[in-house]
Amino acid sequence: MSLRLLITGASGLLGQDVYAVARARGHQVTALTRAALDICDPAAVSAAVATAAPDVVVNCAAYTQVDRAESEPEAAHRVNADGAGTVATAAAAAGAWTVHVSTDYVFSGAKASGPYLESDPTGPQTVYGQSKLAGEAAVAAAAPDCHTIVRSAWLYGTGGPCFPGTILDLARRRPELTVVDDQIGSPTYTPHLAAALTELAESRALCGVVHVAGAGAVSWFGFASALLAAAPVCRTGAAGTPGWAAIAPCTSAEHPRPAARPAFSVLASERAGVPVLPDWRSGVAAYMAAWSAQQVAA
Repeated sequence: MSLRLLITGASGLLGQDVYAVARARGHQVTALTRAALDICDPAAVSAAVATAAPDVVVNCAAYTQVDRAESEPEAAHRVNADGAGTVATAAAAAGAWTVHVSTDYVFSGAKASGPYLESDPTGPQTVYGQSKLAGEAAVAAAAPDCHTIVRSAWLYGTGGPCFPGTILDLARRRPELTVVDDQIGSPTYTPHLAAALTELAESRALCGVVHVAGAGAVSWFGFASALLAAAPVCRTGAAGTPGWAAIAPCTSAEHPRPAARPAFSVLASERAGVPVLPDWRSGVAAYMAAWSAQQVAA
């Protein structure tokens, strides 16, 4: 059955893929970019929802500058907490279901064993994580019976800046790279997540929090190593041919950031009916195929 979907943050990495997947599955989609809709403006959000008359609102809009958030807490909370609540409020008032995207940063990263499940206690260590957790609470309060909060992690895709794109760019320009090896997570390819979000929108059956991320676990160093191993040019290079940079592991202490990243933030779901994404290595293969096609087209 065709649904009417409204996507906020539609020009972002994930929003672009949700739009593409939803259209491919035959849904009527209204895609609003940040320029077209400020989710922090209640009147504008209410008007946009009333005009689109959606069955489901998929909120992909977010403040995602993790490091900058440490010095801009008000800006992060305005979008990730207040804005999320505003979207859910308007959706609920219009009788629409809300699918809201959250993050692994709501956890402390200190879990000793096993992936984080939906029932595990939260404990964000950064302003970004705190703002996203506040957004979860705002969505649940605004739409108590008609929301799905989807926590995911380490998002990447070909629609904009992301970790793989940065690694591949630097590896073509530098002789050596060092990448953090003591942070473990679940890399998630955005087209895979977009398909899951669309499925959750279609079912409107899972209320509350669910975890949806690439299956398996890897460090940033392991992730970068897999990307370069799958790249279409030999890493070491031959005489007279371009090659990729050598890559070496380092610790988080050797690569300090304003916002501390969780040491461990692998996600898995304990809830029945939650879409299961492919292993993170499948995401790497799909990303590299799409990235290589972009390079040829350029």
